Amino acid sequence: MTITYAWRGDFDNAAVNALHAEAFGHDQMPMDWHAQVHRHSLGWVCAREADRLVGFVNVAWDGGVHAFILDTMVTPDLRKTGVGTELVTTAAREARSAHCEWLHVDFDEHLRPFYFDACGFRRTDAGLIALR
Repeated sequence: MTITYAWRGDFDNAAVNALHAEAFGHDQMPMDWHAQVHRHSLGWVCAREADRLVGFVNVAWDGGVHAFILDTMVTPDLRKTGVGTELVTTAAREARSAHCEWLHVDFDEHLRPFYFDACGFRRTDAGLIALR
């Protein structure tokens, strides 16, 4: 298995929509990922096994020193193989290259070992307001 990683890599919306549905366990939605990431993101990382999109992470930012990991997704058959960790490592490296000083992430409880142990995030206090 050879996986390649590309910062701001080419992708088509259908592939990301299919991966998102598979990774998060829901029906496919017709989201325009191209418009989303080009409008709001510092970048994104695509992971591919040959021509197959097997991982994706979006790196949003505030236009300054804060970047944000969003929508980390790996196809279920490649979870726990290092694909997700390399997606986040690549995102962190590129955010650092863009002079960001902080990389933020929020996640569900079951992902604590991934983000804290595998990716090296540290625990912080944070706040959240539910808007819906």
